[in-house]
Order: sequence, then structure tokens, then C-alpha cells
Amino acid sequence: MDAAQPKDDDIGAAAGAHAAPHALAPLPYHQALVAHFKRAEPEVWAWASSLSVQTQHAQELRTELLRKTYRLTAGSHPRVHALCGDVLARLGIEANVTLYQAGDGAMGASLWFLPGEAHVVLAGAVLERLDEIELSALLGHELAHYKLWTLDGGDYHTAQRILDHCMADPQAASSHAESARRYSLHTEIFADRGAAVAAQAALPAVAILVKVHTGLGNVDPTAYLGQAEEVERDDPRHSRGETHPEAYLRAQAVDRWWRGAADTDSWLRQRLQGPLSFDRLDLLDQVELRALTRSFIARLLAMPALDSDAARQQARSYFPDWGDQEPAADDEALAPDRIDDSVRGYLHSVMLDFALIDADQRETALLETARLAASMGGRAEFLAALKRDAGLGKRELDKLVRRLDQERAA
Repeated sequence: MDAAQPKDDDIGAAAGAHAAPHALAPLPYHQALVAHFKRAEPEVWAWASSLSVQTQHAQELRTELLRKTYRLTAGSHPRVHALCGDVLARLGIEANVTLYQAGDGAMGASLWFLPGEAHVVLAGAVLERLDEIELSALLGHELAHYKLWTLDGGDYHTAQRILDHCMADPQAASSHAESARRYSLHTEIFADRGAAVAAQAALPAVAILVKVHTGLGNVDPTAYLGQAEEVERDDPRHSRGETHPEAYLRAQAVDRWWRGAADTDSWLRQRLQGPLSFDRLDLLDQVELRALTRSFIARLLAMPALDSDAARQQARSYFPDWGDQEPAADDEALAPDRIDDSVRGYLHSVMLDFALIDADQRETALLETARLAASMGGRAEFLAALKRDAGLGKRELDKLVRRLDQERAA
């Protein structure tokens, strides 16, 4: 949406109770996607950043909120307004805030964004069931959305506008849908951090997450963090959330951030994005896969059996601007936690393109590429591809397998 940005009501948090200041900054994914739009789609970026809120549309939003909610004035609800003022100061926000109470019975909150205005809608019995620190966390989560949309001259709101317009198009590509999904997940993580900053402690923010998720009036946030760690230990897969990460992931994420864990960014990448996969490429993944293909070919050409004029010509068929000093992919870039089976299968096909070019080097080239496939955790799949796609017979395959087994035993 151009003028209003509704946000759902799952409020997350962290562990710990220190009050050291934590600066709210866009997450690496936010920054990377903004940079991508500016670099790859400058005209779209210029158009989206030039959009302004029409006065009529803004008034329609205010009227719609008044029609469907009860406005909480400072005179009638001084407590929540006083807390809101403290939260604005802690988050470093300058905006006119209007508070509302919705008629929906489910606990939660949402933000409607206008430049210079933050409209926060409370839902359910949050004013009755939350203490002052928890209510501060709730307000902090919603107002953190406003902060993100106004950082860096509104760049992150511009990116959201582009994604919203893409998703409104019935012909939107799956990469746009996946980008929009991941952008939303990271935005909620940012807002969860705002909840912790607003509460000046982490456990109250965890309590908000659990209370909103369950509707309970009394919860143990420390116990919930232990529960989240059990899930992490038993099933460390990436988020399947469409707009919000799963509650246990959000609790862990803000806990790590609040404690200043050194691996927070890498952990978030694994939990919110997972390994590179053909099944869910977003816009940034497409760029990454292209770069990986290029560096993977450079690694192939570094093998003596594959370094030939024909192989270099093949590389130029992939990338017309192929150079002589291309950086090669290292083992970390090809590790199982970085790429999934679909990408490994694709790289196996790339290997075959190069291994079968020179008939005189075929046997040695197949052995070297099979070694690489085994180091990537895809030995069996590569051998199957040799039979299926390269037409290798049983005798040749058996000979290759024996060589591999002998090397592994040695």
C-alpha cells in the first residue's frame, strides 16, 4: 500500500534483562534488497520513491479507522499515552501517534503508516492483560515498523511499495513473491527488536509474544525460550512463515540480538532463508546463483583434466564476458548448509557439460568431477546423473566407483 502499512499482531522478543542501549538498524536482507532495486531497477526505484500520499487518501484512512475502532484519547487513557511517549523517545521517533482500540477479540496490535503519522490499533484485552512493561513492548513493536519506514530517507518503505505493487500483479514472478515473503519476515524481526528496546529488557518482550500467540494472561518467558531451544535442537529448519516467522524463531532471534551474539546475522540467514534452493529463489538468490555458477566453473577449469581451449569456450557460452582471472568457488560456498539438493543437481549438470568435452581426457575428468561431487555431499546423485544424463555404462561406472572407494579408503 502507498499510504497505509498494516502489520499483524505476533509480537516477539528476547531473553536477558540488561538495559544497555541497542541501536535499531535495518537488517542485512533489507539493505541488500534496497541496494538490488537501486542497482537493477533504477527506473522502478525512482517511480516508487516519488510516490506521495494523496491528501484525500490519507483522510480516507483516518475516517476508516474512526469508523471501525474506538479512538483512545490522552484524556480518557492517560496511562497508555504516557507509555507511548516513553517508547517514542526510546526508539528515537518523532511522529504524531494516534491510538485506537479495535473490536476484534483476539489480542494483538497493528500499525497504519502515514508520513509523520503513526496510527496504532490495539485489539483484544491488551490494556487489561498487559502490565506497563509488556504494553511498552507491544507499542515498541508496532512503532518500530514506523521507524523502519522512515530510516534512510524512506528507502525501506519504498522497497515495500515495490514489493506490494509486484504482488498486486497476477503475473508476478515467484521470485517476487519469495522476496516479499522474506522482506516481511525480516521486518518482523526488526520490529521484535523494537519491542525489546521499548521494554528496556528482553523477557517482557518474550512474554508479549507468548501472550499474543496463546491468549494467556500469565506466561513464563524464560520457559518459552527453553522450549524454543528444544525445537531448534530437534528441528533446525528454516522458517515457513508467510508474513511472520514462527514464534519460537522470533524469540530466539531477538534473544541473540539482545545478548549481542556474534553469529546473529548468519543464524538469521539460515533460519529465515535457508540454503540456496531452486524451489524458492528470490531476487537476491537469482544474483547469488549466477555468481555461484560463475565461480563454480572457475573451480572446474582449475582442474588439470578440464583446463582446455574447449572448456574455456564452454565457459564463454555461459558467460560471454568470461575472463582469465575468475575467482573459484571454495568448499564453504558448496557446503550442504549453503546449497540444497536442487542446486547440487544443477551443479552436477554443469560439471557434466565440462567433463565430457574432451574425449581424450574423459576418464580423468569424470574422476575429478566425481571427487568434487563427493566433497559436496552428492556422490550418489552425481553417479546417477552420469548414468542417466551422460549414458555411462555399468562397466565404466563400476570402474569409477572402485577408484573413488580406493581413494576414500586410503
